[in-house]
Amino acid sequence: MHHIDPALLNTWTPRLLSVLRIVSAFLLLQHGSTKLLGVPHIAYFDNLQVFSLFGIAGIIELTGGVLLLIGCFTRAVAFVLSGELAAVYFIGHAPQGAFFSPMLNEGESAVLYCFIFLYLAAAGGGQWSVDAARKSGG
Repeated sequence: MHHIDPALLNTWTPRLLSVLRIVSAFLLLQHGSTKLLGVPHIAYFDNLQVFSLFGIAGIIELTGGVLLLIGCFTRAVAFVLSGELAAVYFIGHAPQGAFFSPMLNEGESAVLYCFIFLYLAAAGGGQWSVDAARKSGG
């Protein structure tokens, strides 16, 4: 078994946590922007009502995605997003059948997002975040 230098882990773990946060936020942000702004365009969301279930999800995804992207209020935002993605799975995917098989009900991304955001709620935003900058005073 190979030994990994603890100094290397201490240096890169918080940075890679930030990379996970940034990439996940960027991908989620597109779910919100497609629903509310039409970018990227998906015809299914044409004429979406803002106060519909999809509209509210879009607001949460767009707002939460931006905050998570910059790492601002990461723990609270990630917790809310984790709950939203759990709801997405149980409302939108599980009823399609194959409750315990997200691959069959097309809910894989919702499950992954849910648990990534739950992890970020516990771990924070990492070294490259507004939260970290505020904590360090700079």
